[in-house]
Amino acid sequence: MALNMPEALPGGVSVPHRLSGWLARLHPWAPWIAAALAGLAVIILAWHFIAELLAHKPKAPPAPPVKVAAAVRSDVTVMQKTIGTVVSPEMVQVTAQVTGKLLKANFQEGQMVHKGDLLFQIDPAPYQAALAQAEGQLAKDAATLANARVDLARYQALSQQNAISNQQLVTQAATVKSDEGVVIADQANVQAARINLGYTRIVSPVDGKTGPIFIQPGNVIATGNVNSLVTITQMQPMKVSLMLPQNILAQIQNQLAAGQLQAVVPMPGAPGGAEKAPVDFVSNMVSASTGTIELRADFPNLDMRLVPGQTVTVSVSLADIRGAVVVPRDAVNVGPDSSFVYVLGKDGKAYSRTVKVLSDDGVHDAVQGGVAPGDKVVTDGQLRVVSGQAVRVTKSKAAPKPADAP
Repeated sequence: MALNMPEALPGGVSVPHRLSGWLARLHPWAPWIAAALAGLAVIILAWHFIAELLAHKPKAPPAPPVKVAAAVRSDVTVMQKTIGTVVSPEMVQVTAQVTGKLLKANFQEGQMVHKGDLLFQIDPAPYQAALAQAEGQLAKDAATLANARVDLARYQALSQQNAISNQQLVTQAATVKSDEGVVIADQANVQAARINLGYTRIVSPVDGKTGPIFIQPGNVIATGNVNSLVTITQMQPMKVSLMLPQNILAQIQNQLAAGQLQAVVPMPGAPGGAEKAPVDFVSNMVSASTGTIELRADFPNLDMRLVPGQTVTVSVSLADIRGAVVVPRDAVNVGPDSSFVYVLGKDGKAYSRTVKVLSDDGVHDAVQGGVAPGDKVVTDGQLRVVSGQAVRVTKSKAAPKPADAP
């Protein structure tokens, strides 16, 4: 059924005619109305966004990633670190004791030699001749002495028969004494010639390593030449000399009396990564200029890693801490007033705990304070951690194993 719209309103005016008239009256205000509507729309949109911003809550920062390790209880040795110098127990400068032509050297520079090994040979011919001459003179004078003794025996027999004067007997006895003195002098000359001949063979006085040869074979060693032919340095054992401050002298003496004063030198490649030796010398005086006292330790130096004059890092054991709480050194942070560590709580948050470092071996620290055995301490990522903040554990380190742990 079709809907018939009225063609006209009451009064005889048609609908299209009245609508067009109304719009005609509004036409001057149309731009203003449109602008008002647009402004209202902008206000509504702005209010919507402002309301959302005001209602938005800031998101919490993500938990920083950290690595942790468990604190353990262990016996720890307190070590004092210092710088030491390697010193050879024996360093000998080999010199010639007789003059002559140097014929040859029986070793290579830098070679290990043993006590008694032949090092150099000086021309022995002049000294062999001198020895033969001394022996000949001794034989001659010994024969003269023998003849004088025979004459003395004959004079003694004649004197008993009153066949000679007493003066002759006394004179012959004096001759025998004089000849005996000559023979003794000849024997000394023979011994001196034999010694000088022995000096033509220059042997090593110690076991050690040779240095460079200063006088080459072919040269004549002049009398009074004090220049050494070579220097021999003992390499096994080797001493390490170190200086420690006098304020720990009581601890040094206590450890020495207990036989527990040890020196440790880190040495790559050595068993356990270090060489250890007992301290067997403590100086009898403190240096007035430095306030330190010298200690020395003998190292076997079986692999000859220690060389005289070498500078090494040395640690000396001063005390033992029984049942100490040990954490990785990376877990200990230095604050403005004290050291501290971050301990991971059961709620997943890290809390700062003040500690006192009792011992530091470069890898682990023995601490005293707010850390107990079994606590998990932050070892990496501390710069992003705030005390009381939640953290995210990424990969934990293995529990520390101090060198003194059983």
